[in-house]
Amino acid sequence: GKTTTLYAALSEINRVESKIVTIEDPVEYRLRGINQIQINEKAGLTFARGLRSILRHDPDVVLVGEIRDEETARIAVQASLTGHLVFSTLHTNDAPGALTRLVDMGIEPYLVASSADTILAQRLVRVLCPLCRVPDESAASARLLEEWGVAGNGCIYRAVGCEHCRQTGYSGRRAIVEMMAVGAEVRQLLLDRQATGAIRQAALRHGMRSLRDDGLRLVREGVTSLDEVLRVTTAGESAEEG
Repeated sequence: GKTTTLYAALSEINRVESKIVTIEDPVEYRLRGINQIQINEKAGLTFARGLRSILRHDPDVVLVGEIRDEETARIAVQASLTGHLVFSTLHTNDAPGALTRLVDMGIEPYLVASSADTILAQRLVRVLCPLCRVPDESAASARLLEEWGVAGNGCIYRAVGCEHCRQTGYSGRRAIVEMMAVGAEVRQLLLDRQATGAIRQAALRHGMRSLRDDGLRLVREGVTSLDEVLRVTTAGESAEEG
């Protein structure tokens, strides 16, 4: 999921004149025109050490497979502040949580506020098998959609199972995403050391679509089931929650 997203972003901006370098664990597949480095902690090549080495060659774009510690986080932030476009990943519950996670790792709020630009949280939902899905006409589903303010005349579907999908009811996966632009209000809340919840509410006011709401979009499009969205999201990830 996250590797696919990162590689897609790099492929979108990859140009002959751009110097793009990645440091990953592992390198999942090769990208044409991009210098990819795999870490080897046994040999002393950590994310932090590899990132320092990369920056000596003044790349335009850097991808750090994962920020696992304060040292790597600090180097990545400083790289961003000195004009490099930096992509990376963190383990957090949602997009706003990435900002407070960096602060919790020891990075000063003003550095995070100055360097972060866009944060994308994502989870994978299973795609309904198109050969055996059936309309979901249950009262429970109708009640939930009504509570969330998304009830309508459209048809939603549920999983059944057939030979094509090996009786699972699903075939393939799609990402649901929560994209947060780090604007002025979010930056100020971060500088004021406000909790993740306050940052989240500000992001929602400025147009961020929550993970659950993006999942409900796929439900309404017939891509996935309501049960699947409920499985991978929580109530607090709805824009309706305060």
